[in-house]
Amino acid sequence: MVLFQVDAFTRSPYSGNPAGVCILDRPADARWMQDVAREMNLAETAYLLPEADGYRLRWFTPTVEVDLCGHATLASAHVLWEQGVLPADRTAVFHTRSGRLTAERRGDRIELDFPTEAPSPAAAPIELYGLGAEPVYVGANRMDYLVEIADADRLRAMRPDMTALRQIPVRGIIVTAQSDDPAYDFISRFFAPAAGVDEDPVTGSAHCCLGPYWAQKLGKTDLRAYQASPRGGAVGVRVAGERTYLLGEAVTVMRIELLV
Repeated sequence: MVLFQVDAFTRSPYSGNPAGVCILDRPADARWMQDVAREMNLAETAYLLPEADGYRLRWFTPTVEVDLCGHATLASAHVLWEQGVLPADRTAVFHTRSGRLTAERRGDRIELDFPTEAPSPAAAPIELYGLGAEPVYVGANRMDYLVEIADADRLRAMRPDMTALRQIPVRGIIVTAQSDDPAYDFISRFFAPAAGVDEDPVTGSAHCCLGPYWAQKLGKTDLRAYQASPRGGAVGVRVAGERTYLLGEAVTVMRIELLV
């Protein structure tokens, strides 16, 4: 069994967000997939099983299976095209716990068609103050909390209390601020200690929440985003009603043979 490690939402190796990608030739036991994901110890490991009109796609962190993952979907499409499993001009179709997702090549980049996951205003649980920053807005969708803070420098400098954040029963906490760099509209970071990932380097699915939030605030539907983790990565975002389109690049850095 072969796995690929792909850095997503970057054109440079050893930046962006690394994901494992495994193309299965038969259904696999969920316990085995979770064990391999724990062994890989990446934010997500993706498993692809061919189906009649596409691929069944599942995503695992080192500790849990998740409902939606952008960077590992981008990485999966990249591997399918790079390895010649799927012709370069063919749409990659994925059947997931979040419905039907697709990926298209756009020159050197890949565009993902994802569901919009807009936030609604929410009360802040006391543990959210483990972020160590005063929120100007708190919202939530079905997976995450969204917290806007007023200062981009403060966002980059944050050192949250992961013990406190781990007590919040959600997938993760998105923290965002308007960008102080004219190249981007907004910046963000993503913390998911309850899902086994203290800080995710570049979280595509978080932009399904960030996109509609900033589109409404800024009065524009095409947005440029940067996730300000230590590895960092850029995400193009286009909000179109119930769908949000994410644009990014990917590069393969490893081919791994599983011996067991």
